[in-house]
Amino acid sequence: MCGRFTLLTPWEELLRTYDAVSEMEALEPSYNIAPTQQIAAVIHDGNKRRLGTLRWGLIPPWAPDKKIGSKMINARAETLLEKRSFKKGFQKQRCLIPADSFYEWKTKDGKKQPMRIQRKDKTPLTFAGLWEKWQDEDGSNIFTCTIITTEANSFMQQIHNRMPVILSAASQDIWLDRELQDPDKLLPLLKPYSEELTAYPVSTLVNSPRNNSEELINPL
Repeated sequence: MCGRFTLLTPWEELLRTYDAVSEMEALEPSYNIAPTQQIAAVIHDGNKRRLGTLRWGLIPPWAPDKKIGSKMINARAETLLEKRSFKKGFQKQRCLIPADSFYEWKTKDGKKQPMRIQRKDKTPLTFAGLWEKWQDEDGSNIFTCTIITTEANSFMQQIHNRMPVILSAASQDIWLDRELQDPDKLLPLLKPYSEELTAYPVSTLVNSPRNNSEELINPL
């Protein structure tokens, strides 16, 4: 599960990192990104990489109601090809979702303690995602996405049994390649992260998406 994350990296730095262009104003830094919010994402339009926003919570094109998106914030890597909701996205509509860290809740003595997880060197993370276009009754288009998760690596197992798929720089090129649709080449990218991560406990203020301040990432 990946239900909350942070993105504090400046927009201009994201453009450089992903060698992307953007036609929108920069997003404000966020310490508590939550489902149904507009989040930063990188897609390939066939000519270049584009940095923009997608609504977090995938709405399949056949869905009768957009409310389904709040239940589809994550897609399990192990069952992507089995799920009607994700098949098209996996083949043709893959995206990158930048983050600086993500939150997970560790259960201890019956209580859930939020933990902030990031790279040991504090450099940004890139989650593997899928995107879709859904048309509302009024004809307007809503572009949405989901974050792919996989089984926890040895570090994350002490916190939770799942984690977001974190892509290396080399894997990002492959993941965004619109011509590539071979599952045998794509699925191996969706593996537990192999580089070093670190984690520390943070305030339960992060439990509410209404809270969004630097206080949320302060170590307890």
